[in-house]
Order: sequence, then structure tokens, then C-alpha cells
Amino acid sequence: METVRLTTGQAIVSWLIAQHTEIDGVEIPLFPGVFAIFGHGNVVSLAEALSRVQDELPTWRGHNEQSMALAAVAFAKAKHRRQIMIATSSVGPGSTNMVTAAALAHANRLPLLLISGDTFQHRIVDPVLQQIEDFGSPSTTVSDAFRPVTRFWDRITRPEQIIQTLPQALGIMLDPADCGPAYIGLPQDIAAEAYSFPVAFFDNTLHHIRRPGPDAREIAAAARALGAAEKPLLIAGGGVHYSGAIEELTDFAVARGIPVVETVAGKATLVHDHPNYAGPLGVTGSTSANNLAADADVVVAVGTRLQDFTTGSWSVFRNPRMQLLSLNVGRFDATKHQALSVVGDALISLEALDEALGDYHAPAEWLRRSHDERREWRAYLDDYTGRDSEMPTYAQVIRAVNDLADDDDYQVAAAGGLPGEINMGWQSKSVGSIDVEYGYSGMGYEIPGAWGAKMAMPDRDVISWVGDGSYLMMNSDIYSTVSTGHKVIFIVCDNGGFAVINRLQVNTGGEEFNNLLEHTKRAIDVSVDFVKHAESLGAIAEKVTGIEELRTAFLRAKAADRSYVIVIDTDPYEWTEGGSWWEVGVPEVSDRDQVLVARAEWDAEREHQRIGIWGTP
Repeated sequence: METVRLTTGQAIVSWLIAQHTEIDGVEIPLFPGVFAIFGHGNVVSLAEALSRVQDELPTWRGHNEQSMALAAVAFAKAKHRRQIMIATSSVGPGSTNMVTAAALAHANRLPLLLISGDTFQHRIVDPVLQQIEDFGSPSTTVSDAFRPVTRFWDRITRPEQIIQTLPQALGIMLDPADCGPAYIGLPQDIAAEAYSFPVAFFDNTLHHIRRPGPDAREIAAAARALGAAEKPLLIAGGGVHYSGAIEELTDFAVARGIPVVETVAGKATLVHDHPNYAGPLGVTGSTSANNLAADADVVVAVGTRLQDFTTGSWSVFRNPRMQLLSLNVGRFDATKHQALSVVGDALISLEALDEALGDYHAPAEWLRRSHDERREWRAYLDDYTGRDSEMPTYAQVIRAVNDLADDDDYQVAAAGGLPGEINMGWQSKSVGSIDVEYGYSGMGYEIPGAWGAKMAMPDRDVISWVGDGSYLMMNSDIYSTVSTGHKVIFIVCDNGGFAVINRLQVNTGGEEFNNLLEHTKRAIDVSVDFVKHAESLGAIAEKVTGIEELRTAFLRAKAADRSYVIVIDTDPYEWTEGGSWWEVGVPEVSDRDQVLVARAEWDAEREHQRIGIWGTP
């Protein structure tokens, strides 16, 4: 057997380069790049290996370990999980900074390869700098913090272990059902240790994402249920995008006369004016989608994990005879909530279900009602965004940009109030044009996520929606977008703090406390000059007052040659109305009458929660 002598770090890098995938018939690297912040856990061996292969595996320097890993997650989402970025850090705080990003990738079912330094396996020098010692478990390090937030976890204790570990880690990340982040802890001494690896281990390998087909018996059962439906409803989740099943779902809906609603991850499955599109569903959804869900007798959920924001904490489905059909490539998601499940790839499953349905078509009046509901919702949005306001609302800012944006502009948002407002108010002009990270609702994702998305789509404009709270949490990658030439347009909406949580606090009977800046404990009332800050990071920046100034500024941003930051003050108390109930823990005992009233309302809404299957149509 022919072998080659390499360190563990060199072997890992060589193997990563040898992995390829295919997109639109073109073979490309499966791992197109590495985000890195080097420290004493990875700078000596792994960095040494990476520095010699920049043409094959470019390294991008991060400015915060969490943010660079978030950029990697956003890249994977923009690529529909067809390519995977790597993030590497040193031991200690560099490593634990990436735990949040791992959790976000896990919640969103997105691939991410994390490689962090670890302590010496020989332990002679324990404790090393930044080591956390577990008094009762010497082998436990901060690497173990990744166990609950990754799909694959390993610590390399011998060089030859990577021959088994790397293909297994990749298998998880490419599996459409188990997809998520993989973590590899790389102890300093093991990273530097050499081994005679088989040359064949580094052969170029072409990978494809498999499409597991559904069981014929599950398809038959689903067809029987859907074939009897009088008010069927299709829910398009993120899995529709990842499967590449948008055309199949659209054709299925049109042929069968079924309205389509979207989850947050599934947004932009249909364009906003498609005849079958009925709006976004759930807590941050439209009255049109939620009204249809309330009456639907068969709900076909495609590629969604049915998060509480989608289901209104399981209160939006109010027909006592509603039957839930779940088409999902993941058994775990398909079998939730006693659904009639079809486990398989969304594209193949929809094709099989379509064939099994025969000549079924939903009653025409059901789709007509969908059109009426959507018309009323649109009229409300038009009226709300067209009002004269002393201070612009989120919805008005979103509509102004929506009107001027090109069809394929890609929107990035996460956490706070902007995702809900974008989900409700943004009218998608093209499919696959939105990344609203609401699976983990990670504040700080917006800026690095936009950087990663722009890397994935260099020919499209990326627009990042950022609240002042998220901006203050994580902003350094504005500099990254400028320095690396990945232009992003940032819309910074300043409403004076965490306004949407303030809204939740007040709506559940609480007093305003510690959310808006004016209600926090401060010695000095100081405002942040976001324009000067953004300019100091290399971006072009300006502050605008009012919607007309925003419109002209956005056109300047579109024409600019580098990242552009537009800052606008927005109303902290005005929100788009709609959506559904959401279960939160309202106190049962309080000295505030408002809290007790909110608790009574909470108890009343719980009566609408669906528990199991109530009946069959």
C-alpha cells in the first residue's frame, strides 16, 4: 500500500481539498473555504497546512469566532446545503465562542464543519493556557460543550482516526435527514504528529446528496386522506428549498387547486403574486394564511419541523377533524404530533403523491376563498404602510425597500422584530430570495450571515436587515464585507433597544423594563452614532429621516462600489397586526392586574391548542 507521511493537520486539509460536489452539472469543491481565527490551539499545525493551499482551499480571517461560523452557516443556506464552509478556532474562548453558531446550524438543519484546537493528549503540561479543568473527569475539555449542539462530534486522539472520522462527519453533513453541524476537536500534540496515511485516502471523491424515496404504503395512506379533503392546505417549509422541490410543489398545488402557505424557512417558495400563494403562516404570519389554517381539514406539511412560530403553539389548526400529513426526509420531523407521515425526499414524495391522487382536485370555492383572504391581507398591508407616520414603522421601511429592490436581491434577517415584519410584509419577487434565520433566532446573525450569503452569491445584491440591538451585539463583519470585497447593503433600523421583546413584555401584562434603552439602568443617556461607526469599519454610511430619504439612499447604496449602511430611526411601538397566539409563560400569580388579565387570556387561548389527532376527514 502506497503511503504518504503527513501530520494530522496536513492530512485533514488534504482530505478536505479532495472532496467535490456537483451543482448544475459542474464539479466544484465541496469545501470552498475556511473561516479562521488562529490561536495557540490551531496556529502552529493547522494554519501551517492551510497556508500552503490557498488556491485550493482559501482561508478568510474572521474577527469573532461566533460570527465567522455564522457566516459559514449562511453560506450553506444560500447554497441549499450543496457546499460546506469550515470554521476553525483555538482552544478555550475561541472554541466556546462557536457553540452558539453550532446550535444555530443544528436548529436549522444546516451543514457546518467546526475544527477547534484542544488540550494536549499527553497531559504533561496540564493545565495549558485557557484550559478548563474538570476535577472528576480529566479528559473533559471545552470541546465537550459542542456535544449537545452538533450532529457529529469527535476528538482526535490518534492521527489514523481521521481515516474513519472525516467520512463519517461528512456523511452526516450531506445526509438530507440528519444534516447539521459536525465538530472535530484537534489536540495540539495530535495535530502536529505525523503518520503514514494511505495515498488512496486523498483520492478525489465526487459526492451527491441522496434522494430517499417514500414507502409506497405511506404514499397510499396519504393519498386516501388528501383525496377526501374539502379544504386542503399545503405548508411549504425550508426542506422544499433544500430538496429543490419548488417546481414540483408549485405544479402539485396548481394541478390540485390547493392554497400554499409558507413557514419562515420556506418563505419565497412561491412569488408573492402566484395564484396559489396564501401568505406566511403562524405567529409572524398573515390573517389570510391563519384563517385558512383554522378551517383546513387536511394539512400537508412539506419539509418543515413545525416550530411553534409556524403552528401558533399548535393553536392555528382549529378544525376538530383536521388531519395532518407530514412529508419530510427526516423520520424525526415526519412523525411529530401523531402526523400521518411520509418519510422521503420532498421532490420524490410529491411526485409519488401526485401520481397516487388520480384526478383529485380541491373544491374550486376553497381556492377562491384563498384569493379573497389574500386580497384582504394585502389591502391591510397597503393601508398600514401607506399611512402618514411621525416616525417610520418597520413595515414602511420594508415596503419602501421592497418596491425598489431587484427581483433576485437576497434578504437576510434574524431575531428581534425585523424577521416577523419581513415575513409578514416582504413580497417575494423570486424564489429562494430570503434567509430569515428564525430556527434559533440568533441575534447577531444578520451581519456575518450577509457576508456568508454574499460569498455564496457574488452576482446578487444582499440586503441585511439589522436592528440596533443586533448591531451592537455583533458588527465587526461590516469590516469583513468591505475588506474582502463582498458588498452588502445594511438597513439599520434603530428603535432604541429590544423593542419587540418590550412589546411581548407589555402584551403579557408586564411593565416596560430593561428592553428599550430608556428603561435600562444608565448613568449617561448616550446615543450610538451608527454612521460614524460603520464608516470607521470602511463602509459608506448615511442616516436618513423618513421614507422618501430612505428611497433615494437605497438607490445610492445599489450603485455603490462597496458595503453601504443606511441608518433610520423607527417606531418602537408600532407593529404589523396579524399572526397568531404564541404560548409563553405568563405568571399565574402577580400583584399586577395586567398580568392576571394576560394570564386569563392565555388560559382561554390554550383551549385552541391541538393535542394529537382529533379526527379524520
